Amino acid sequence: MYLFSDRLYRKDEDEIVLDAEKKQVIFTTIRNETIINWLLEQGFHETFIEDIQNEDQSIAYEHNDRFKLIILKHFVQDEEDEMLYRDENIVIIITEMTFIFLAHDIKTIKEIIAKLYKRYKQTDSIPYITYTVIDILADHTLHIIDHIDDKLEEIEDHIFAENLNEEEVQKSLYFARRSLNRIAKLSVQSNDIVNKIYNNYPSQMRQKLQYEFIDLKEHLSFTINESKAYLDRTGYLQNLLMGFLSNRMNKAMQRLAAISLIFLPLTFIVGNYGMNFKFMPELDWKYGYLAVWGINIVIAWLIFRWLKKQKWI
Repeated sequence: MYLFSDRLYRKDEDEIVLDAEKKQVIFTTIRNETIINWLLEQGFHETFIEDIQNEDQSIAYEHNDRFKLIILKHFVQDEEDEMLYRDENIVIIITEMTFIFLAHDIKTIKEIIAKLYKRYKQTDSIPYITYTVIDILADHTLHIIDHIDDKLEEIEDHIFAENLNEEEVQKSLYFARRSLNRIAKLSVQSNDIVNKIYNNYPSQMRQKLQYEFIDLKEHLSFTINESKAYLDRTGYLQNLLMGFLSNRMNKAMQRLAAISLIFLPLTFIVGNYGMNFKFMPELDWKYGYLAVWGINIVIAWLIFRWLKKQKWI
């Protein structure tokens, strides 16, 4: 469990005393029993508890007189492939004086804390801290999109390489499309949630945080547009890959056709002399065998030169 006050503190579960009358900014895991019990004691609805512990819970914003519940998504790179990202729930619970950040993975908590630490001030209000954390999540998603963009450029260059691994490229493009599609969809939902958060603030707080939330919504809009643009780019790269593979196959077939064209007249000549007729003029000719060889070589050379001129080989 982590607590922001005058500085960042790391404490065990039993070392923190939650006080609804005192400003507290807490980061911990979703399964933290101390937090769950405190929420229930403060009248936090049991259905909200089910929502925050459900890993399949979608992005949401709920509020009552005492609590605000925000569920967002944080993208984590999957071990299967560097282009594949899975989403995990981020839960933010807000009271008048308390900000609680919950995540499934402690690694995610440490990552968000490290970024918030650089921006946190003891005088920051709970609404401003809420904006800051959501902005950190949005920036993290933008960083993922930039990473996918860099990888797509590498794939585009790799398509024309001699040592092209077709299966690896196709798999990377599939995972990139899957990740970008998920990012675009969830970013649209996040944008709606941000609007709800902002609109539920009192007018004085909305005026105070107006430009911060405008900036946040611009980040989310940029994320949506960029993820959709790169999604289209993956489609273009798939078509480019298929076109390149088709062209390479056509060239291979062209070479086979050229080889067949060289041997076709030779096969015709050999076939003629392979017939078992009794009277064939060349059978008794001393130089008949050498003449047939000479004709075959000349025909093969002429066809080869013609194919070379046509750039078939």
